Amino acid sequence: MTALLEVEDLRVAYGKIEAVKGISFTVHQGEVTTLIGTNGAGKTTTLRTLSGLLRPTAGRITFDGQDLATVPAHKIVALGLAHSPEGRHIFPRMTIEENLLLGAFLRTDAAGIAADVERAYSLFPILGERRRQAAGTLSGGEQQMLAMGRALMSQPKLLMLDEPSMGLSPLMMQKIMSTIVELKASGTTILLVEQNAQAALSLSDRGYVMETGRVVLSGTGADLLHDESVRKAYLGED
Repeated sequence: MTALLEVEDLRVAYGKIEAVKGISFTVHQGEVTTLIGTNGAGKTTTLRTLSGLLRPTAGRITFDGQDLATVPAHKIVALGLAHSPEGRHIFPRMTIEENLLLGAFLRTDAAGIAADVERAYSLFPILGERRRQAAGTLSGGEQQMLAMGRALMSQPKLLMLDEPSMGLSPLMMQKIMSTIVELKASGTTILLVEQNAQAALSLSDRGYVMETGRVVLSGTGADLLHDESVRKAYLGED
């Protein structure tokens, strides 16, 4: 299996506070890889560093064979790494379609962009039905669909999703998770940060457990689902 992303001894600090303390992990082509852990474990900081929004204090990030140490965020997107952030960060006064088109801001292939807008609408039909509607009028779940659709507009080799089910109803969460499965089936490689460990590990090829800035456990999604310490800490079982 080809490694699309390799993270080696990554360290990230906010001033004197080290939030990520020498983590290493790999994301393989065509797989879903999940980072789980409690709030403050360093998961979001890790994704923000991978996408160039933060700079590491040490370590190495290799994406598709290229060292990302000095690559600016917009060029990281151009290389094929897209980030759907925690909190969605859609543009509320712009329409759904305008938000989607912003995801393709680095592209010049008009026909391909139009085809990918329609692909987003096929993944999330509710967005197609409301394409002229201001994005701020959408529900939380619909905004999450829009954030994912916008990230896909850059035609990523690796899609990073940060807490896509946060604050959603069980029905909407199920829709988001089934979409992740559908994206994987279509060949999209995904790095998922998710508070719902049960749902995330159930659809993941590999997972990493983070605690206070460190990776403390790793394995296949199935192995971690059946690990006693994971079940007690993250699945609410005694």
